[in-house]
Amino acid sequence: QVQLVESGGGLVQPGGSLRLSCAASGLTFSSYTVGWFRQAPGKAREFVAAIRWPGTTFFADSVKGRFTILRDSSKFTIYQQMNSLKPEDTAVYYCGADRDQYALVTLKPEYWGQGTQVTVSS
Repeated sequence: QVQLVESGGGLVQPGGSLRLSCAASGLTFSSYTVGWFRQAPGKAREFVAAIRWPGTTFFADSVKGRFTILRDSSKFTIYQQMNSLKPEDTAVYYCGADRDQYALVTLKPEYWGQGTQVTVSS
């Protein structure tokens, strides 16, 4: 059974940084693309970033140059490093995984985590 557990959310000031973690179990990174999504209040969920084996990464235009996605296979964990945060980055961030990378881009990964809140505010 695949499980994804996010952590690392919190309150940060504009311009600050935060690192989210997605601990994965029940899957192998060589077979799954894992990514991050977010949903702000009153808005639709959107794709943020993803990483495909062995290391291809994808980013939404809104976060390119500010966010990085990393994988630590020894810890079965995917990280999202978020720098230069803006108030508009405020959202619940979700981890998702699927064998098909296009399922992430189309917001239809087979597996979802429970989400972690990120608030960017002074």
